[in-house]
Amino acid sequence: MAPNVEQSNFFREKRDKGIVVVKDPPKFDLESYIANYDGTTRLNRLHHIGASSTYLAIDAYHTAIAEAKRGKNVKLYLSLVEDLSNIAPDDPAALSDMAWAEKKSREVKEEQDKLEHELKAYKNNLIKESIRMGNEDLGHFYYACGDWVNAHKAYYRMRDHCTSNKHLTDMTLRLVFVSIAQGSWLGVQTNLAKVDSSQLKGDERTKLEPIISACHGLAQMCTNSLRDAAKDFIRTPPLFLTAEPAAGITWQREVLSGNDIAVYGGLCALASMDRNELQSQVLGSGDFRNFLELEPQIRRAITLFCNSKYSACLEVLEGYRNDYLLDVYLSKVLATIYSRIRTKSIVQYFIPFSCVTLDEMALKFQVTGEFASIEDELEEMINSRILNARIDLVDRLLISPPTNPRYDVHSDALSMAEKYDHTLRLRLTRLNLLSAGLEIRSDKGQGKELLGGAGEGIGASLRGIGSKMGFQ
Repeated sequence: MAPNVEQSNFFREKRDKGIVVVKDPPKFDLESYIANYDGTTRLNRLHHIGASSTYLAIDAYHTAIAEAKRGKNVKLYLSLVEDLSNIAPDDPAALSDMAWAEKKSREVKEEQDKLEHELKAYKNNLIKESIRMGNEDLGHFYYACGDWVNAHKAYYRMRDHCTSNKHLTDMTLRLVFVSIAQGSWLGVQTNLAKVDSSQLKGDERTKLEPIISACHGLAQMCTNSLRDAAKDFIRTPPLFLTAEPAAGITWQREVLSGNDIAVYGGLCALASMDRNELQSQVLGSGDFRNFLELEPQIRRAITLFCNSKYSACLEVLEGYRNDYLLDVYLSKVLATIYSRIRTKSIVQYFIPFSCVTLDEMALKFQVTGEFASIEDELEEMINSRILNARIDLVDRLLISPPTNPRYDVHSDALSMAEKYDHTLRLRLTRLNLLSAGLEIRSDKGQGKELLGGAGEGIGASLRGIGSKMGFQ
């Protein structure tokens, strides 16, 4: 990292806007990390890392600029160069290659005109398959140029010209792909539902299940539906790691990798599931274990939580906070996830005790940036009715509210007696109705519709008879 990167105008403006800037080096190697991805997600992740980490900014932007020059997205290339010029003005890569930009813009315009002309000719010939493929080629072109809106429109126009279920499914998967690039998570969920309800069967259906689960989990996580996201990630089959391309997309490289599923699924589960669920559904899941092996720190954190070692669990997670802040998707929800895990840990830790000193709580759960002291954090939890306790500032104690076990036992006994009494009365009423010959039996030839239609009236009559006989 150049010595003046952290104090550059680029990162100073980010800090002024309240955007998190990562100063410390992450635990991963940039080259090894980014080698897991291809296509647009590779560029997006490099851009996010460069714009978030003062330590990796120069290397990330160098790699991203070189990658962008191999593609068709001239606008993204110019944006990356501008960012780098604000970070390191003297860097050779911070100078825009305007000759390349102008040449590439002309080539892109010529290719666009050619594709549109071909599509127009296909429409004149009225050949459905040619029109479908023409729209598909145009969608691929717009996607490569970073024009998500027109790419979505081009892929959507394929619908009327699909001649098989596979064509329709591939078209919908392309819409999912574009919606992820746009960050349109409602569109992702809507199109995934259409893929899930498609009429594909056998091996073709089996190949799609990992993609549907993984992408749906990503959409749920990005909309803060952490429990639903955890369930989707956990039930993603290990086949995802070696799945063949679907709709021409290598999903485990162009959207999210197996490591991402392990991290996203593990963190969402920690934030939304109790210890029994974590033990049975996460650590005990044969399928998800294959993903957890890729990220042992996530498995270690979940194991520590299940063993009631909450401070050790939080310590492991804090050690990887910087890494997760550099993830293009996870960074947007990481504060919520970590906050929920910490809150749940505090609640679980306090359950066995009648009182705990505030000094002990501060030692076990060291305060992070959001609160000035452990007292402020506990007060917020109590006011939000997350923690059932009260604070004694004189003796510096966190005290569990007094309970009356005898009253609870008496209340449970009375409630159980009322249920038994109500059940007994219903049974006696039925016996009396049977002994009085008031049972109604349907004829064998009588239709079910007639019996169902008369049911409500019969029920009212029986209730009237029971009331006259002295039963409620």
